Amino acid sequence: MNYQWYPGHMTKAKRMMEENVKLVDLIIELLDARAPISSRNPEIDKLGANKSRVILLNKSDLADPHSNKVWKEYFEQLGAHVVEINSKTGAGVKSIQGVVNEACKEKIERDKRRGILNRPVRAMVVGIPNVGKSTFINAFAGKACTKTGNKPGVTKGKQWIRLNKSLELLDTPGILWPKFEDQSVGKKLAFIGSINDNILIVDEMALDLITYLVEKYPNQMMKRFLFEEGFSKESNIEILTNIAIVRKCFKKGQEVDLEKAAGILIEEFRSGKIGRMTLETPEELGLIKKAEKKNENPE
Repeated sequence: MNYQWYPGHMTKAKRMMEENVKLVDLIIELLDARAPISSRNPEIDKLGANKSRVILLNKSDLADPHSNKVWKEYFEQLGAHVVEINSKTGAGVKSIQGVVNEACKEKIERDKRRGILNRPVRAMVVGIPNVGKSTFINAFAGKACTKTGNKPGVTKGKQWIRLNKSLELLDTPGILWPKFEDQSVGKKLAFIGSINDNILIVDEMALDLITYLVEKYPNQMMKRFLFEEGFSKESNIEILTNIAIVRKCFKKGQEVDLEKAAGILIEEFRSGKIGRMTLETPEELGLIKKAEKKNENPE
C-alpha cells in the first residue's frame, strides 16, 4: 500500500502560512512524540528560518519515556526550546509561557530598550494533521478557543488567539508535504492517525504496524494479546489472525474477521492501551552525529 495524502486545502494553508510568518516572532511546532521526525514537516524549517523555535513533544504520555528524554536532548542540541506535553490533560502546558519568554528573550529586551512596553509575543502554532494543535491551544488558554477533533483536517483556516497581554497565537491548519520520499515516514504517519483513515486499507496498515511493534515492543504485544511463546515463528498475518481469535472477531460461520482485528490493533496502539511506544529514535535514524556536528564550536 502506498502511504500518501495531500488534499487541496493544504496548498492553500501553506500559502497562508508563508504570508503570515513575517508577522510572528516565534514558531511553536507540535510534534507527535511517538514519531518526532516523521511528524515534522520539513517545509516548516524553511518557513521558520531565523525565527525563534519552541518544539512541543505532544502525546508524550503515549510515547516511550526514555525515548522522550532522548528526543528532547536531540532537539535542544539543535538549538530549540523543548517541552514534553499532553495537550488533552494539560500536562506540561503551564511551563510553556516561561519557555516562550526565554525563547523570545532578545526580542522582549529589545522592545524594552526602545521603550515599547506590553507588546505581546506573536507565535505561529504549526504541525501536521491530528498532532493536537487546537487541543493544545485550548489547554494553554484554559478555554475552548478552537475546534478540535480526533481526526486530521479539523482546522481549515487561520485564527488569531490572544492568550494574555504578553502572548498571541496564530493557529494554522495541519499540513503535510506533497510527497513522502521515504514510505516509512508515510507508514508512521498513518499509524499515529495523521493520514485520513478513509483512504487507507486498514488490514494492510495493521500488518505493517505489527512489523514495528513485534520488533520494538514484543513484550507489550505478548501481554496485551495473550501470546505465550513470542513471535519467532509466526508471520504477521498469523499474528493478526491470533489477535482476531483472542478478541473474538468473527464473521458468520466463525470465519475470522481480520479487518475488525486490524481496527482493534490500530486503535489500541493509538490510544496507548498496548503500552507507551515510540516508532523511531535519533540513533535509529542516524541523527545523533548530525546534531553534534551542527553544534560544534569552530576553533
